[in-house]
Amino acid sequence: MDKFIIRGGIPLQGTVRISGAKNSALPCMAAAILTEEEVILENVPDVRDIETERKLLSSMGAEVELGYGRAHHRTRIRCALLSDPVAKYEIVKTMRASSLVLGPLIARTGMARVAMPGGCAIGGRPIDLHIKGLQAMGAEILQEHGYLEARAKRLRGAHIVFDKITVTGTEDLLMAAVLAEGETLMENCAREPEVTDLASLLTAMGARIEGAGTPTIRVQGVERLHGARHRINPDRIEAGTFLVAGAITGGDITLAGCNPKHLSAVVHKLRECGVQCDLTDDTVRVTSQGAVRGADISTEEYPGFPTDMQAQFMAFATQAEGTSLVTENIFENRFMHVQELVRMGANIRVDGRTATVRGKTSLSSAAVMASDLRASASLVLAALVAEGETIIDRVYHIDRGYERIEEKLRGVGAKIRRIGNVFRENEASAAQVTA
Repeated sequence: MDKFIIRGGIPLQGTVRISGAKNSALPCMAAAILTEEEVILENVPDVRDIETERKLLSSMGAEVELGYGRAHHRTRIRCALLSDPVAKYEIVKTMRASSLVLGPLIARTGMARVAMPGGCAIGGRPIDLHIKGLQAMGAEILQEHGYLEARAKRLRGAHIVFDKITVTGTEDLLMAAVLAEGETLMENCAREPEVTDLASLLTAMGARIEGAGTPTIRVQGVERLHGARHRINPDRIEAGTFLVAGAITGGDITLAGCNPKHLSAVVHKLRECGVQCDLTDDTVRVTSQGAVRGADISTEEYPGFPTDMQAQFMAFATQAEGTSLVTENIFENRFMHVQELVRMGANIRVDGRTATVRGKTSLSSAAVMASDLRASASLVLAALVAEGETIIDRVYHIDRGYERIEEKLRGVGAKIRRIGNVFRENEASAAQVTA
């Protein structure tokens, strides 16, 4: 397995260009199922989950071309013939987004067989909200042997009220609703930028959607959708991670090609801690000089503080003066990075859903292990300020959602190198096949 070796103690300086959002690109790739025509996606990040989604769509009979050369971040998808509408377990076992093909497959083909999703082990993310919504739209769904099997001659519009806010549930049912007969009214919807990005693509394909980005979404079903070209939103979590990288190292970093509006909660909290953040329309500059102070965070659905930034903020809090309380309200098992941070010298105590971080502590190098995507990022951040060389194992987690993070960090002065090259070798082979 690949490892990172990081030597800490260097303030980062320079400019980082933010990649497209993996969590936007995945549902947008799934949306291509809804039409026989070509869908072109731009600003697609070069991460492991995108390659998994390509394999998934290809296994169903879709033509998927990942760009190369100057068009490296462009993906062309044509689902003219979906000969095998099955999301096989061996493909999707590492990726939560497999559930996102359920709605569009039923809407387009009238049937679907989808393996129960995998992904990071950060807590239960039940698919029951997807199932209840699709059943309300007339789908017959059977669950057995780790698969969901669904059928519907044609979905019907329905009134759907989510029991709890769910991003993938909102996206999945939104894609199902655009080809359903009649009107679908969805309430208590997720408001994340990734939902609005998907709605923008669907609208460009001919869907009739109102209210995306609000708790209530209204969809008028249409008979068919056509192809479209769409540019994926910048990745707000990657941007937030690099903001913390600049702040934790006492550096001066400018993020280019981001959307500061999507970073409001993170920027607000960093400013509360004494970090300077300067914003333009598409850049954020973070500078941190001298002592920073701790602050409390409580993760919430967008536009609140994102759960996907909780681990990174906890790493930052170890270097802040005073006590910070970190409360995780979204997932029940998202403190697995705590023990690894403690191995590096952090003073953190967990009580249920709240972690108490006492700073400032001197972190030292250690051999640590990544447990999930965002935990990986927190360990990288801690290593950037730790004394000596830190070895981070199982960094395939970080490859799922961060594009060439070690190269971007080296570009702003970090001493980081990768041992092993498994992901890049596999990626190169895949590029040759698609070329």
